[in-house]
Amino acid sequence: MLSSAFDAKAGIGAASILPREWSLENFRYVLTEGGFDVFLRNSAIVALVTVLASAVLALLASVAVARFRFKLRTALLLMVLVVQMVPLEALVIPLFVQVRDLGLLNTLLGLMVVYVALSLPFGIWMLRGFVAAVPVELEEAAYIDGASWGRMFRSVLLPLVMPGLVATSVFSFITAWNEFIFAMTLLGGATENYTVAIGLKQFFGEHSNEWGAIMAASTIITLPVMVFFVIVQRRLSSGLVAGAVKG
Repeated sequence: MLSSAFDAKAGIGAASILPREWSLENFRYVLTEGGFDVFLRNSAIVALVTVLASAVLALLASVAVARFRFKLRTALLLMVLVVQMVPLEALVIPLFVQVRDLGLLNTLLGLMVVYVALSLPFGIWMLRGFVAAVPVELEEAAYIDGASWGRMFRSVLLPLVMPGLVATSVFSFITAWNEFIFAMTLLGGATENYTVAIGLKQFFGEHSNEWGAIMAASTIITLPVMVFFVIVQRRLSSGLVAGAVKG
């Protein structure tokens, strides 16, 4: 991918391990004439909102099902688990109808709402295990010391479930950044709102493909994901409650 991205003759003749003619022309073409700068901005907005919204909602819901007792609690957990088993292709038509009825077709907001809905079941189920693993004694100790529920949540619970929150955020980010089917279905009529996954499609022709542009665009799409993993990888590998409780 990198070799073809920097090769001015990509797609012409036999493949080569190293670029036969080093050039940045493919990247210039993708970002200017291909409009990938707009697609990158749209994807960044969608991914950021999806990650933040799904993280907040999943964390609050996981605390509710892990700590509180209420009617239909088990039924709710089973429903969350069942939703994860449904193939995404089976949800395209009903979600399209709902987004259309809400007047959100061809808008980034409609796509964000769908991505948050797709990320929540996994986030709630995963974070529930992290919250349940935090000893209740830590929360009770905070209450005894005079902390309010909000202070206990920020100072005790949130730092301990942060590894799980990061893991769910990674899943949400990848879903929002790479997803194609829902983006193509919900944004099909609004070129200015295309994400990078749909933008990449324009370089595939009916009879030929622009391989240099495809590989340059693929490289641009891959870089934010790599940067995101570098930023959060320490949290992913950190322990959950190591050293939090003595004995």
